[in-house]
Amino acid sequence: MIMSQTPLRISFVGGGTDLKEFWSNYGGSVVSTAINKYVYVVVKKRFDDDIVLNYTKREVVKNVSDIKHELVREALLKTGVTKKIEIWTPADIPAEGSGLGSSSALTVGLLNALYVYSGRQVSAEKLAEEACEIELDILNKPIGKQDQYSAAFGNFNEIIFNKDSSVSVNKLNISESNKVDIFSNLMVFYTNINRSSSDILFNQKKLTTQAKGQDHLMRLKETVPLVKKIMENGNNYDEIGMIMDEYWTIKKQLSNNITNPEIDNMYKIAKEAGALGGKILGAGGGGFLMLYVPDSKKKELAIKMKNFKELRVKSDPFGSRIVFNNRTP
Repeated sequence: MIMSQTPLRISFVGGGTDLKEFWSNYGGSVVSTAINKYVYVVVKKRFDDDIVLNYTKREVVKNVSDIKHELVREALLKTGVTKKIEIWTPADIPAEGSGLGSSSALTVGLLNALYVYSGRQVSAEKLAEEACEIELDILNKPIGKQDQYSAAFGNFNEIIFNKDSSVSVNKLNISESNKVDIFSNLMVFYTNINRSSSDILFNQKKLTTQAKGQDHLMRLKETVPLVKKIMENGNNYDEIGMIMDEYWTIKKQLSNNITNPEIDNMYKIAKEAGALGGKILGAGGGGFLMLYVPDSKKKELAIKMKNFKELRVKSDPFGSRIVFNNRTP
């Protein structure tokens, strides 16, 4: 039996510049961190030749091509595992519509577990690259490629998407105490809205090909070195909140369905209670709202946001890793 543990992520700034329609022309970058909420993949050898999957549904098939779960099917094909296996995929957060990069974390975790199951150890870079191949090239998902790298590498990173399609992952030089300080000012709340990111990202990708959308994304990209510098310098963290507020104002202009009246009202309540800024995590339209809140305002804000469930998170330093390995021949 093999178990992989792969972190979800929160992105501070730069989201949207990881779409091919943008980085292939201008290059993109994000500042993000993996968090201590995880997708798990458990793989176990079976005595018979069946392939058995357990997620929100149960599948029992003889051939990989018959698997309905796209990510599992393609990960099996990529790693060459074609029979005698059972797979479970539990997660700390319900996968659909969270905005925390859960689908990409699942893909990375599947590849990691299946490679180890078949007796191979591969790098974080290879896991991220192949997860991108599965989601973007094979399945044509309308997503970017920051989530795969954050899930594979873990930690606080500046992730750069080069015009030649290569990706550079630069670990930020932040002390452990400063990581704690950054997270002590972050509050994450569930919007009570489930959404599919596909429609939002399709609209965003269309706008990316237009001058107006490109201008918005260039402005979002410009916030990346600012936030990186603040984090690495270890002071003036309140500026992160103010930059996030400006960032969210710009991001909302990329698609009509990135926000909605419910989210706008939620953000208004948070700002009136003392939040300096914030943003919806992921594509938008629902999922989780991340806020930057000075310590003196956290109690008041928690009271004002009592109708929304808080998700308490910390940074994950490891990325996708194998936490149980009892591989048998």
